[in-house]
Amino acid sequence: MQNFIICVSAEANPQELKKRAADSIRKQLKDNLELLSFMKGNIMIQNPLGFIKKAQKEGYAIGAFNIHNLETMQAVVGGAVKTHSPVIIATTLGTINHAGIENITAMINATSLLNDIPIALHADHCSSYEVLETCVKNGYSSIMIDASALPYEENIDITKRVVRMAHVKKVCVEAELGKLGGIEDDIKVDAENAMFTDPKQAVDFVERTGIDTLAIAIGTAHGLYKGEPLLDYNRLKEIRSLVELPLVLHGASGVPFDSIRYAISLGISKVNIATELKIPFADAIKKVFAQNPDESDPRKYMGAGRAAAQEMVEYKINMCGCNNKA
Repeated sequence: MQNFIICVSAEANPQELKKRAADSIRKQLKDNLELLSFMKGNIMIQNPLGFIKKAQKEGYAIGAFNIHNLETMQAVVGGAVKTHSPVIIATTLGTINHAGIENITAMINATSLLNDIPIALHADHCSSYEVLETCVKNGYSSIMIDASALPYEENIDITKRVVRMAHVKKVCVEAELGKLGGIEDDIKVDAENAMFTDPKQAVDFVERTGIDTLAIAIGTAHGLYKGEPLLDYNRLKEIRSLVELPLVLHGASGVPFDSIRYAISLGISKVNIATELKIPFADAIKKVFAQNPDESDPRKYMGAGRAAAQEMVEYKINMCGCNNKA
């Protein structure tokens, strides 16, 4: 059992004693985690840019999976460990509000320490500088500033601010140019307001902002599709020919396997998956209750959801081609 050493002054009041004790325990826990990490030869939560660039060079993509709680995190990490793949764990603002940013980073630090694969923690689709700054301060290794709803020059201005702030802490920055339709958390973009990425504007945006990865709009959307999406592969080819940094495909849930594979062959280096994890997770829980309406043990129904989501993670990792790349 760990012993914690706490030094306090005799004059300190009870509230001060409590605060000092908590601060001391937190510091010693952090020091112990860092020591264990050093002993294991792992860096815990990693900046994903290195393994995304490796994927770009070798012609595959890294899967980025949105989580919502402990079980979805375990499903993503379990799938990545089983397939021996690097992985990006993504959280939206909704998940941060639901689970608590300190709980999220503690979970990911712990699982990164226990598993010998590269794991990154990414803040997905956030329009707030202040929230992203909080993510960086709490240990996120990658963030996405999504100011695509703003006028172009305003998008550039806030993106530059985020890049300056994040790069000081060696945190990867993704930004979006163009607008994806559909719903992501509380962000809704109607089909008529969706906008494809302009290839020449992408060059200007990358040069002026200094971002590390670029999310592009080529016909995908958040959520599920009513029919098969038609991706603008020619637009992707042109962007790839003009922009050197890694390109990101959002809204990949429901896009056919071969379409994703082809997009990767044309230059996509990171693929985001969210909805297609939520559906099997929910369906498995519904099945448990259909078979046993009186079930009250969360470990049983949440465990079923976790197993179903992990199967999907393994399938998507193989689709991206990042299996056996850890």
